[in-house]
Formats: sequence, C-alpha cells, structure tokens
Amino acid sequence: MVQATAKTSGRNVRKPDVSGPTPWARRTSTSKASVLLLYNLDRTWSEPDLQEVLTAVEKLESALIEAGHPMTSRAVHRDVEAVIRDFDPSQDIIFNWCDGLEGAPKAEHLVPWVLEALGFSYTGADAQTLLISQDKWRVKRILHTRHISTPRGRVFRQPEADGWDHFPAIVKPVAEHCSFGITREAVVDTPQDLERRVAYVLETFNQPALVEDFIDGREFHVAVWGNGRPQVLPLAEMDFSAFGDVHDRLCTYESKWEPGSLPYRLIRTLCPAPVDGGLKARIETVAVTAYRALGCRDYGRMDIRVRDGVSYVLDVNPNPDICDDGSFALAAEVAGFSYPDMASHIVALAANRSRFT
Repeated sequence: MVQATAKTSGRNVRKPDVSGPTPWARRTSTSKASVLLLYNLDRTWSEPDLQEVLTAVEKLESALIEAGHPMTSRAVHRDVEAVIRDFDPSQDIIFNWCDGLEGAPKAEHLVPWVLEALGFSYTGADAQTLLISQDKWRVKRILHTRHISTPRGRVFRQPEADGWDHFPAIVKPVAEHCSFGITREAVVDTPQDLERRVAYVLETFNQPALVEDFIDGREFHVAVWGNGRPQVLPLAEMDFSAFGDVHDRLCTYESKWEPGSLPYRLIRTLCPAPVDGGLKARIETVAVTAYRALGCRDYGRMDIRVRDGVSYVLDVNPNPDICDDGSFALAAEVAGFSYPDMASHIVALAANRSRFT
C-alpha cells in the first residue's frame, strides 16, 4: 500500500490510501434505526471543556444523520430517566455516549442500568462491564484468570516500597482513565522514587496506587468491534521513537489532551502499524480474548505493549473514545469506514445484538 502522512488530533499519523473499496467497507450495515444520542454535561466544567464536548457531539450527530439515521440528541446532567422519558424503547435505539454524571464522574455504569430498567436498547457495554473497568486491579485479576498476559503489579495503600524490586515501574491511580495521573514522573527507577509517587497518587487522587512493571516496548491501540465473533480493525501503533528517555516513552495525559506539549506533537500514530504477520496475529488474538474476558459489546479498545515477543494488555476500554480524531476512528477509516459508516455500524451492532427492529 502507498503510505500517506496526515495530521490527526495534532499528531503525525501514517495511514494508507483508502480511497478504493475494501472488504471491510462492503460489510457496512444498511440498518437505519432511529437514534437517540445521549451524552453527559457537567455545569462545573470549564467553558473550553464544554465546547469541546458539544463540538464532538455535533460531529457524531452529523455523521449519524449523514448515514441516514433519524436522530435526536439529548444532554444528561444527573437525571437520566427525566431526559429519556418521552422516548419510546420500541422506536429509538440509544447511542450511549455518557462517561459519567454531573457530580459523579465515575458513574458511567449508572446510565445503562437506567436504560435497561426502562427497556431501551443501547450501544456499547452493559453496566457490569463499565463498573468493572473502572477498577484497573479488578481488570488485571480477570485477565490473569483468563491467562492473558498483563504487567506484574500490586496495589499500594501506603507510601512505602514494601519490597517492590522491578524497575523501571509505573505508578498509576487505580481508578482513573484517560491517562489522569500519568506523567513522565509516573515512571520510577528506585524504591525511593516509587514511595514518593505512591504518596502523590494517594494524596492527589484519594485512592490506592497501582504499581506495575513498566513494559518498555512497542505500544498498540487495538480497536475491536462486533459480538459473537469480534473483528479487529487495523492496528494503531504509538511511535515513541522521538524520545530516547524511558520516562517519555508512554502515553501521558499531556500527550493526549494538551496540544501545545512536546509529547502531543512528537508521538506519532502509525496506522496500519508496521508489523509482520506473526506479531499482528498474536496481538489480535490477545485483543479479542481480552475483549471477551471483560464482556465488551459492540466496540472496545485494548491498549497492548509488546516486549520480548509477549503481548501485555495494559488496559481494556469498553465504550472507548470514538471522536473523529481518535485512534478508533482512524483504524475504522483505514479499514474503509468513513466516520458516518463507523457510527452507523456501531448502531447496527447494538441493534442486531438486541434484536431491535
């Protein structure tokens, strides 16, 4: 394939020319169910954050309309039931784009509980999977029971090394996503550094710290979708080659959300990732196994690092970011799905799974 270079979310992206038809594109669903796009807003957010969410919602709404779906969108603050009471479960399928509720940012799992109680079909993971995914240690235990490789780790509730001797290590809040708490200082080299970083997490996030063996290897964001027989979209690799220091070779908060930062500008996304067939097959197998182990539905993203030929699952993301400039949308585009096609395909997966008519 001829490679082209583009910019996605301010980052260098390498992807193929996908202007022609592909086998993936021919699988695009023709289902045109009526959609209610449900998203959350918090009135304590800053004006730029509010505007960013509203812009993303407008793009997804426009994509679904372009794909031919009759569509409505509604913002949720706290009361989910009040927002959807005028809609008909037999007529509308809900595109669940809520990742919390006002005043309760970790309440993502509460939304599907309400939707199910009212009889609505909706996209993405159910309440139990979303609840489990909030706890990184619980996710690791599930992966371990399914014999899926994940970095060696331990939960720390006190600022002490307690015999930990695997360095470099990475220290994370145990119940945060979107790389909250992940900076270059999160990668530690000594027991003293570990104790200081654990103390920082305990004080700043008011939750235990997860300490893991830092896998200094290639990192892949693996988009998976489907039910029954999930399919893996083209692999996206986070290219850290601009950085020689191990402390910089990771996806930090600033690399994802701060366009003016050096990591944001220098970490490239390569899609499709330059991998041989054997490595590609091993990563895909691990990704699908993890997807099933956590009970993901319709779509998800696995973050995987490879060291010495072993594929380690760093994180499982049910209902991952599907903004038009994210790695999931990029992988779908490389597979031949436009943004409207991708959004419509997710709706169709949910509709088929729930036998929605």
